[in-house]
Amino acid sequence: MSRRRRAEKRPIAEDPRFGSVLVGQLVNMIMERGKRSLACSIVYRAIELASEEIGKGDPVTLLLGALENARPKLEVRSRRVGGATYQIPVEIPPTRQQALVFRWMIQSALGRKGKHMADALSQEIIDAYNNTGNVVKKKTEVHRMAQANRAFVHLRW
Repeated sequence: MSRRRRAEKRPIAEDPRFGSVLVGQLVNMIMERGKRSLACSIVYRAIELASEEIGKGDPVTLLLGALENARPKLEVRSRRVGGATYQIPVEIPPTRQQALVFRWMIQSALGRKGKHMADALSQEIIDAYNNTGNVVKKKTEVHRMAQANRAFVHLRW
């Protein structure tokens, strides 16, 4: 890690269909080997399938609702103090919350074997919107770990 300066955050481009930076970020995380058009078609199909199944009007608000239900607020970080390593609960910045949720959604969708990626991703979005599924389970697991280690919060840096 460089000690000279912080890396600049590059602006994420909006997606062309919905004009949302959120959807653009999801497309970037789905994309592999530079195949943006394929990633766009997967994300658009997943969002539209989820919107049809739930009956929500705007697909972007559906995605926002799913993200709000799945965002972790706390996580644990390892800190070495006097030869012992402690798991210290810390609050998560909003950009990391969003990145974690997207990462968990994509991993869970990839774990659903025998389904097209768009179908699996739409199911993950629906599950997150309904407060069920693997992503919300992962969030509660992270929160439970932070609650179990809240005795070490005074060691925070």
